[in-house]
Formats: sequence, structure tokens, C-alpha cells
Amino acid sequence: MKMSFFWACLVFSFAGFAQKPRIAWGGEFKLRKGSTDLEVIHADKSGVYLQESHQALKSYFVVGATTRASATLVKLDKNLNEIYRSHFNQELKGKEFIQFFALQEKLLVFASEYIRPEKQLNIYGAEVNKNSGMLGGKWMQVASFQKEERKDDINLKITYNADSTDMVIVSSIEGKERNEYMVQEFDKDLKPTAKTATISNEFDPKTFQLEDVLYTIKKKIILVGRVYEYQEGKKKKEKFLDFANYNIRIYNEEGKLEREIDTNVDGKWLASTKLVQEKDKDIVLAAFYSDQKKGKTIDGMLVQRIHPVTGEVISTSNKKISNALLSYDTDDSPDEEESKAERKERERLEKLKDEGEGFSKYMQFRNIFYTKNNELVILAEKYNSFIATSYDYGAPGVNGMPGRSTATSYRVHDSGDILMCKIDAGGNIGWLQVFLKAQRERTYAISKTYLAGQYGVAGFFDVANTPYYSGFGAIQSNNSIQVFFNDNPKNAVVTQPGQKVKLTTRFDKSDCFVLSIDEATGKATRKMFFGNGDEPTAMPRLGSVIDNSMYLVGKEDRLLGKTKIAVAKITIK
Repeated sequence: MKMSFFWACLVFSFAGFAQKPRIAWGGEFKLRKGSTDLEVIHADKSGVYLQESHQALKSYFVVGATTRASATLVKLDKNLNEIYRSHFNQELKGKEFIQFFALQEKLLVFASEYIRPEKQLNIYGAEVNKNSGMLGGKWMQVASFQKEERKDDINLKITYNADSTDMVIVSSIEGKERNEYMVQEFDKDLKPTAKTATISNEFDPKTFQLEDVLYTIKKKIILVGRVYEYQEGKKKKEKFLDFANYNIRIYNEEGKLEREIDTNVDGKWLASTKLVQEKDKDIVLAAFYSDQKKGKTIDGMLVQRIHPVTGEVISTSNKKISNALLSYDTDDSPDEEESKAERKERERLEKLKDEGEGFSKYMQFRNIFYTKNNELVILAEKYNSFIATSYDYGAPGVNGMPGRSTATSYRVHDSGDILMCKIDAGGNIGWLQVFLKAQRERTYAISKTYLAGQYGVAGFFDVANTPYYSGFGAIQSNNSIQVFFNDNPKNAVVTQPGQKVKLTTRFDKSDCFVLSIDEATGKATRKMFFGNGDEPTAMPRLGSVIDNSMYLVGKEDRLLGKTKIAVAKITIK
């Protein structure tokens, strides 16, 4: 009876919902040569603001030149057509661009300056005049970091506090024997709102990976880290780092440890976690777990509500997940449009195996939404990635000389099923559904090397914005959640477990679908939203939710000519 009811809950309804998303595309514009990224960062009544990152010339040498990080601020009008394009090369001379940052009604820009003789890194911020796109004032120093050794690594990330009213800079200075974190909070005028908290981490930097930081509305600091341990490899004298357990600690605003949350709950080993807090709400810890320490599968999901002041666990609930629900029959046969070369590449990728000896499949939390009834709707995705290398062998040279061989490394992203569930106000897990999806994307921009066996888990300071076209984006509207994703058109009828899923690899040939989920019942309907052949290929995972709208960037790479870009706005009727 339990299984019958569970499977019944997984059937997707085709009943229409009142909320219907609409999309409006702006005109295409060209991406600057050498640009590395484009992101919608802010929107107000006057328009939409985009950050275009690129490299700028730093200095000349006899045999070459050096570059530095720079950026362009692009403003679009309400119809998503370009108003201005501001280059900050002059203002950033002597500095490295970090990012633009929207805080309340202001738009800020941040940059760094490294003073080599003193081994000191200074962080500066300034306000941007949104009407003109120029700096609205002078640079203000907001932070400074001192290296002990030249080889020390300084990492930092600018993010929001729990209710997005203030800005938080989280930084790390890492060396052979050093691993500490600093947390600083600022208001919209770049004035500190609390003392700088310095947290010393006793873990070996090689065996500890910071995964998440939550700065709560009560100025509590929660660090979520993954702890690894050395294991014997298959070969003699070979060792590798394997994931051991999560470490979750709560600190006060001065950086003093107040509480450590036990991540071994009733013999369950956490494999993936997510922490969130909304204003005046409890802290919510969601985690997937395995019943065994070295488990190869995800066996269930656990949710804890934590008091934001005391750190006490208020409630704990868990629900078993059948591993059969997280796998499916994937149709890897070639598309009609697939060339012979594409078929060989796809078949070769199928033979590749993930490096390391970690979990063979696991889920990553993507979104946690609060509902009006103090309930939660959680979205997670089956995700794994690994580094692969291809070799190209040239023709033999003259006089019997061997031909040259070229090795190219790239990252493969496998984005799979979407798991959705509701948590009621009492902490109990209500409806749970799995939506089938199979996407594979290859990117050449290899991010920071992760610890062996855990390539699917990015660290807190990792800035790689990949993958681009796979994954999904989601927005909450009234009593429903809209999920947008690119998929093979042949998967239009895939709505429930047990069906065959066509692997999506050619995203320029894909369609963008919308999955509408009713928060109360979990019932969902899938519809084709638009075709990616009609517009530059959309990147839903990188969509920016601002107020009640989502902004998508579409990107079309051309072999001849510059890359074409367009921005779209999704509104829910």
C-alpha cells in the first residue's frame, strides 16, 4: 500500500494552472571579443543591468604583455534593448575587477589591489551612477588581507546576509599550515555593521573544503565544510582523498564557536547539504544521506529546523528514497541531425568513467522556497561532473619524424533528474516527486580542481559559472513554482518514472520547457515554452530572479563572426 501511494504521488497531472509564464526577448547584441561571462545582476524601473567580464591589458613587455580582470556594465531599457555600455578600464587601472553588486537601491563595483612588497591585498568599493554608468564617487577601502608567505592563497566571496539587506565579505587565507576565515558585514554605504569575525579552522587545508557559509539575521555565522580522509589506493604507495563527513559549526559575531551540529543522525551519513534562512524564520538544514559511511547511493532525505539564536535542533524528519527513482532508462541513440564525428564523440564520452572513488550518484540541492504556510518546497538535482582528456594525433612528419599529438582537457557535466518535495510547518516531509531529465554538457573552462572523487561538489570560493545550458532555473509565483530547463524535443511526453529519456547534448537543437508545480499538492504540468532554434540558446540555470521576474541570457556561438547575445524577461501572469 505504501509503495502504491508513493508511486501515485509521482504521477504528474496535466491540469492547467492559473499561473502562466510569458517570455519577451530583447534585441540581439554582440559580445565583446575576449569576454568571459555575462550575467544579469540588477533590474529597476529604469532598466536591466548586466555584467560583462573580460580581460584588459595590464602592461607591456618586450616578449609579450600581461592582462588583468576588467568588466563592462551594460544597461538595457524595459524592452531589453541596449541603453549604454560602460567600460571601467580607466577607473580600474592598477586594480583587478571583482564584481558589480546590487544592494537595496544601489549598484556597487568592487576591485582589488595587491601590493607585492608588503604581501597585502586591499579590497575597494565604489557606487555606480545607474543613470550614466559612471562611478558616482571615490573608491573606498573596505577590507585588507595580509599574507604570511608569498605562496599563501587569498580567496574571497561577496554575498548577502540572510535577508539580503546587507552585504557580507567572506574571505580565506590558506597556506601549508594555515586555514582561517574572516567574515565582515557592510551596509549599502559600505560601512561595517559588525566587528570582523576571524575563525580559525583546525583542519588540514588539504582535507577540508568549505562548501557553504550562512550569515544569519541574528549575526550568527554557520560554516558548512566537507572533511576528507586519506585512503589507500589500488596501487602500492598510492593514496587518495575520500569524502568522510560533513562538519557544520555555528559561531557568534565575534568568531567564537558556540555549537557543532552532529551530522551523523541516527546512523545516517550526510552526502549533500543545504542551509537557508528567511527573515524571522528558523534555519533549515536539508540533507541527502546514505545508510552506510561509504555508501554508493542516496538512501533518503533528512530535514532539520534549527533555532536561529541558540542553534538547538527544533525538529528532525527524514524520508526514504528508493534508488530506483533516481535512475532511468536513457536512450543514447543518435539524433537524426547528429554527424558521424558527433556520434563518435558521444560514444567515446559514454565510455569515460568518473575519476576517484567517491559516490557514483548523488543529488545536489538547488532551491529551497518558503510558502505562505511556513512550509518549504525543496528542489534538488542529480548532478555529476568529471574531467576528460581528448587526444588529436597529427600526420607523421618528414624523414620518419613522428607527428605531433595535442591533448585537450575539458569538463563534462551530467545534469539529471529533478527531485521535488514539500516540508510542512512541523518538519514532516510531505509529497515527494521525481521528474526525469538527462543532460550532458561539455565545457572547456575547467574550474578549480576539486578533491579526488568529489568532482560534482564545488567549494564556496569556486567562481566557475559552468555548466551553461544544462541544469534548470526556478522562480516562485503565488502558490506555484515554475521550473525552466532545456530538453530534447523527443522528451516532450516524458512526465513520470519508468519512461525512456532521450539524452540531451545538442542544446542549440533543444527546446526550453516549463514545469509548473503546485505547492500544495505537488501536481505538475510540463509544457514546451520556446524553441532554442528561434533565439540564442537560453541558459536557464544562470537565470537571475529579481523581484517577481526571471531574466535569462541567450548565447549563440558562431564560427564566423562574433558571438550573439540576447536577454529575455519571464513574467508570470
